[in-house]
Amino acid sequence: IGPDQPPVPATTPGHVGWHELYTTDWRAAFDFYSDQFGWTKGDAMDMGPMGIYQLFTAGGEPIGGMMNKPEQIPVPVWQFYFNVPSIDAAAKRVTDNGGKIHMGPMEVPGGGWIVMCTDPQGAHFALTAPVR
Repeated sequence: IGPDQPPVPATTPGHVGWHELYTTDWRAAFDFYSDQFGWTKGDAMDMGPMGIYQLFTAGGEPIGGMMNKPEQIPVPVWQFYFNVPSIDAAAKRVTDNGGKIHMGPMEVPGGGWIVMCTDPQGAHFALTAPVR
């Protein structure tokens, strides 16, 4: 987006609505990205054996979270959640077009819904919707 274009609302369908980092040291990663982009810490959620899920904000609004990656994720990776109006309809479009659902649909804190997927070539992505 160029400097002369207005910002896109965070919930616009087809745009990234949430950013999630799975890493080996979320505290060091937060320091790095905070220095790069001016992100600040939001709420932190204790996820028990999975550790801390640290929200981060830009301009005071939560835009994502980061945590130490679980063992089944082989390398640090960013996961992007694309906005859709309906999680069930979007999940059906994924499978109807040769993609796979790996997790979900599941409700997340705040009442939204997510589904984690791969496209027919194996690229990972996720979807988020405000209601089911």
